[in-house]
Amino acid sequence: MATPFDVIPAIDLRSGRVVRLQQGDFARETVYGTDPAAVAASFTEAGARVLHVVDLDGAKAGEPSQLRSVGEIATAVGTRAIVEAAGGLRSINDVEAAFDAGAGRVVLGTAALRDPGLIRDVVAARGSDSVVIAVDVRDGRAVGNAWEGATGPRAADVIRAMTDVGAGLFEVTAIERDGVLGGPDLELLEELVGLDGARLIASGGIRDVADLIATRDLGCAGAIVGRALYDGRLDLGEAVAALNAG
Repeated sequence: MATPFDVIPAIDLRSGRVVRLQQGDFARETVYGTDPAAVAASFTEAGARVLHVVDLDGAKAGEPSQLRSVGEIATAVGTRAIVEAAGGLRSINDVEAAFDAGAGRVVLGTAALRDPGLIRDVVAARGSDSVVIAVDVRDGRAVGNAWEGATGPRAADVIRAMTDVGAGLFEVTAIERDGVLGGPDLELLEELVGLDGARLIASGGIRDVADLIATRDLGCAGAIVGRALYDGRLDLGEAVAALNAG
């Protein structure tokens, strides 16, 4: 039986609104809605089994600030989908607060790179499926607040280090392609997929069903879709049906 592939809608939150940033730039924001819970419910009705909910304010501030919205989203979707919370989670207390709000799993990026012990603690307390490692990549290297400037370790080295402390699921974002509908970075994904048994979720540039199929056929476990959904270029129900049909 084929391994399920998840088409994962992104719900990026800023000041209580659903927005999208281009290439992660806060100055390049487009507002798509003012009711995150309603947006989440519409995605699950279309067949999404996982929702990627990003607290952009928290990511910028270094502490979560949208947990109320995370809770409202979790209530709206119930057991139909897993809500994964991302943004500003830097400590075990932050992580537990996200779970208490209703998240089914958490996404850690900067915190994981700074403190691998945090990943050990979360895996020990909640299991390996409860945590996702975000690996934002530019020119093959992981970048983020944990690193001075734009140059960090090789993305492959980050994945190896995180699998060593119990992580198994990684969301790999090609920064140059995020929010610009340029197609996924298949070369990057092919380099990383299956590394040390890691499961990859592709992020950045997804435009259409063909892009989703391409990432699946490489061996990815799923793909995050943002702007293509909000701009109406990709119909989520049709995409889920196409991926489930094989």
